[in-house]
Amino acid sequence: MYFVYRAREESPLGKRVVTLPDATVLDWFRRGWEHDDPDALIHSELGGDVYGLSSIFEEIPEHHLPRPESVDDLRALLREHLWVEGDEDTFIRLDAHALRVRTDDDEVDLTYYFLDDEAAASRDRVAFLLHGTWPLPTDAAAPGANFSHGVPVRTVRLAASGPQAVYSVRLCWQSPDSHRNLDLAGAIVFPGLTLPDLATHLRSADDPDIHHWPHDAQLLRALIAPADADLSGSLHRYARLPGYAPFSDRRDQLPTPADLDDIRTPLPAQPATKSLIIVEPHITQVARYIDDFFGFDQWFLFDTRWAAAQPDLARSLLRYAAHWDPFA
Repeated sequence: MYFVYRAREESPLGKRVVTLPDATVLDWFRRGWEHDDPDALIHSELGGDVYGLSSIFEEIPEHHLPRPESVDDLRALLREHLWVEGDEDTFIRLDAHALRVRTDDDEVDLTYYFLDDEAAASRDRVAFLLHGTWPLPTDAAAPGANFSHGVPVRTVRLAASGPQAVYSVRLCWQSPDSHRNLDLAGAIVFPGLTLPDLATHLRSADDPDIHHWPHDAQLLRALIAPADADLSGSLHRYARLPGYAPFSDRRDQLPTPADLDDIRTPLPAQPATKSLIIVEPHITQVARYIDDFFGFDQWFLFDTRWAAAQPDLARSLLRYAAHWDPFA
C-alpha cells in the first residue's frame, strides 16, 4: 500500500511518497488504532508530520472509539472525528481501496492519500501521484506517435496544425486562475506543435485575444526573449523570477519590463538558486524554489512524443492539474 502527502514543504515534486506493509487502508488504521503515541506512529510510518491526521487517534481514548471492523465503520469514524478544514462529506473520501483527504494548514491547501495496490494499479490516474523522485523520465516516442489524454484541458491555438500537441502543467501554490493551489484550472494544450517549436510560435503569436489566454500561457510568452530558439532560457528566467509566492501582492501580474530586464541578463555558469531545471527535446521540467517555508512549485511542458512514451504518467499529470482527487 502507498501513502502520499501533497504539501508545501515537501520534495521538489511537492509531495512525499511512502510504501506501507498493510494490504488495505482499513488494515493500517486498525493496526495503529490504539497506539501509545499517535504522533510517533505517523512520523515513523508516514515519513513525517501529516497535518490533521493525528486528530482521529487523539479522539480514540477520549471518546472510547471502537476499532473499525469495516470500511463503512472507518468512514463514519473519520467523518465524525478526523479534523479537516472544509465539509467532511466532500473532503474525506474513502472507498474500499483508497482514502483521499483534503484540508489546509491556514497557508495553503494540502491533501493526503492512502492507496492500496488495486487503487495504485489505476496508473492513468495515479502514476504521477506515486512518482516520488525528481525528475520525471525523459524518454520520447518516435515521430508520428499518438497520444489521447481524456482529461479536461484548456486550449490555446497558435498558427500551427497537425496531430501533435504541447501540454503545459504548472503546479503553483496559489494559482492566478483560481487563487487556490488545489482548485487548479487544468493544463493548457497548444495543438499542432512539438515542444522545440513552441517558443517560436509563442513569440510570433498575433492573436488579438492574447490578454484572454490562460495566465500561464501569457506568462510563458512574456518570458521568451527575442533571440530564444527554444524554452531553455524562458524556464531559467522563470526559476529566477521574483514574486509569484502565495499571498504576494503581485501574484496575479505578469512580469514587468523591469523584471524581464533583470532576468534576461546573461545567466551565470551556476545560477545562485535551489531551483531544478531539466530541458530535453520533448519535456522540460522546472522545480522552482520559492523559499524554505513554501518549498517548490513545478512547471512541466511536454509534447505528444513524450506523452506517447509514458501515457499513464502523462494522463495522471494532466489529471493532477484538474482535480485534487485522482478518482473524481
